[in-house]
Amino acid sequence: MTQSAEPAGGTASPYPQFPMRRTCPFSEPDEYAGLRADEPVSRASLKVNGKETWLVTRHEHVKQVLGDPRVSSNLKRPGYPHQFHISEEMLAHVRLMMLSMDPPDHTAQRRMLIPEFTARRTKAMRPRIQEVVDERIDAMLAAGGPVDLVQALALPVPSLTICELLGVPYGDHAQFEEWSAALMNHDLSPEEYGAAVQALDMYLDKLVTLKETEPGDDLISRFLEKNRTEQAADHLDVVTMARMMLVGGHETTANMIALGVLALLEHPDHMAELRSDDTLLPNAVEELLRVFSISDSGTARVAVEDIEVGGVTIRAGEGILALNNAADHDETVFADPGTLDFHRKEARSHLAFGYGIHQCMGANLARAELEIVYSTLLRRIPGLRLAVPAEELRYKDDAMVYGVYELPVTW
Repeated sequence: MTQSAEPAGGTASPYPQFPMRRTCPFSEPDEYAGLRADEPVSRASLKVNGKETWLVTRHEHVKQVLGDPRVSSNLKRPGYPHQFHISEEMLAHVRLMMLSMDPPDHTAQRRMLIPEFTARRTKAMRPRIQEVVDERIDAMLAAGGPVDLVQALALPVPSLTICELLGVPYGDHAQFEEWSAALMNHDLSPEEYGAAVQALDMYLDKLVTLKETEPGDDLISRFLEKNRTEQAADHLDVVTMARMMLVGGHETTANMIALGVLALLEHPDHMAELRSDDTLLPNAVEELLRVFSISDSGTARVAVEDIEVGGVTIRAGEGILALNNAADHDETVFADPGTLDFHRKEARSHLAFGYGIHQCMGANLARAELEIVYSTLLRRIPGLRLAVPAEELRYKDDAMVYGVYELPVTW
């Protein structure tokens, strides 16, 4: 027996509003557990524009949606559940990023980028990541506490790493980090959002133009060289790809570094366990990724054909949010999901990096950065502690990627 929701009449939607706020930083919004149990495929209204969409909350259903070729990532399709203010005029001129492409365009570009993020390539980058982490911790120790760990460590490490990988001058980081933060904000007006996109693209357009004639030993230059044969992208596609890599390559990891450190500081027994047994570190990283699942609303889709999910028919043209944070707290997959457990055998079954053809290419790099930061902090600053009460911290409830704005620490 299937069902389908009809659009609500009038201006006010009868459905709950999305996104829903996390009352505990180490867990999911309170509503998710009830939805998984009682209505795992349900309707919601989007806070940003009041439009209605489907929420999918069970692990098996989220995987189903993200792996279904009848579901599109194309944000220009009618019904797509936008998480930010964007005008119809602006949408008409949007150049799709690879994350918003469907095959075959997506396939062609992803195939060219995958070699940059293999396990072997990431392993070769680890010594340089370690150097960056040590340099930042040296600066912290020299300055003395308290310091904001976000600005001192969590943001610079992935920002510098992705800059060196792409061939973006790190000296410009303050400016592109500001643009990047704007692009993550749900509450920006269409004009503010458009201005941030335009400014960042103008910056990257100049950089790509330079590399077309003066290539370096970097990802953008190698992509341009391959593209001369593959012809998978034009100049503006490369600019858009660079924006996706630059923003995605530091925003997500920076937030996970800060949240992971906070989790360790708030769970001293877990921190002591990692210090005594560093073989736990890889699984600890997976468990932290699962618990936070920081890009919960990043898996937005729209059905291009009628599909059935959990006994519910989602019609062609209806938007879907496949919520990986809800999926990663599914009690049928993760026993006692609200508990942080570094010995959890099924931790790597999380969907924090997505699933299917759009699964995060940079997962290996992110894991390496997280492992190196956590282990180095534990080793070099054993007395690390919060410099303010935990309840005073401000969380990014207004952003596409969850995190903490500042993390004051001392030792």
